[in-house]
Amino acid sequence: MGKKVSIMSYLYLIGMALVVIGFCCPMFSGFLGSANGFKFINFDNSGFVTIGALLIIAGAIAGVVACFVPQLSGLKLIFALCVLAGAIVLVIGFTTNGGIYKAIGKNILKHATVGFYLVVVGIVVGVVGALKK
Repeated sequence: MGKKVSIMSYLYLIGMALVVIGFCCPMFSGFLGSANGFKFINFDNSGFVTIGALLIIAGAIAGVVACFVPQLSGLKLIFALCVLAGAIVLVIGFTTNGGIYKAIGKNILKHATVGFYLVVVGIVVGVVGALKK
């Protein structure tokens, strides 16, 4: 028969997939329209917001890939922590940077849409799935 896969592996995969999907969906809405995660990546003025957004999407994609590549399965916790660190850095960037980022940071839950909540749930589910063996 085939190799037995634990439920926690599926939980990790679902969590990381939710982060990727949520990153592509609109995360915040406001008077300037809606913004998905890719709108926060700005290489001209790279700061905490850009670094946080890159950590989130790169860690989530690497986490999904790690579920299908056996050589990377030992790095699942690192990828999940990378996504978590990216979320923390992104929130710090929202509260410290000026302009529209500061306006979003002050009312982060007021302007949050489905993508934001998918990313938050995905981070929690992914970290739980990575921690449990």
